Amino acid sequence: MSLLVQPIINEEIDMVIGSRALGKKEKGSMTVQQVFGNWLATGLLKIIYGFPYTDLGPFRAIRYDKLLEINMQDTTYGWTVEMQLKAAKLKMKIIEVPVRYRKRIGFSKISGTVKGTVLAGYKIITTIFKYR
Repeated sequence: MSLLVQPIINEEIDMVIGSRALGKKEKGSMTVQQVFGNWLATGLLKIIYGFPYTDLGPFRAIRYDKLLEINMQDTTYGWTVEMQLKAAKLKMKIIEVPVRYRKRIGFSKISGTVKGTVLAGYKIITTIFKYR
């Protein structure tokens, strides 16, 4: 946790993303569609917004004033990518830190179903293009 928060507390960085791609993932912690979708989304973010994210990480920290500046709008599947692309567009100081990621206990309504995967993927891709 301190890897995520300390750069914010020290006022060195505006946003920190915990990257599963840089860290250790337990076998089976991400489905094939999650790995592919993450690769596709981060690739598009790099091409369109110029920031080389490695993950749409679920672990993140951001300075409060920067969160207000981003002016988040999405309340569904697109919020992670919206935050990351807006931070890149605003030229915020962003770093990624490696995080451990374990296999989920239970069942995901998003990555565990075809419907959830399709809806989330569609929302993420349309959000990437919406703000370019």
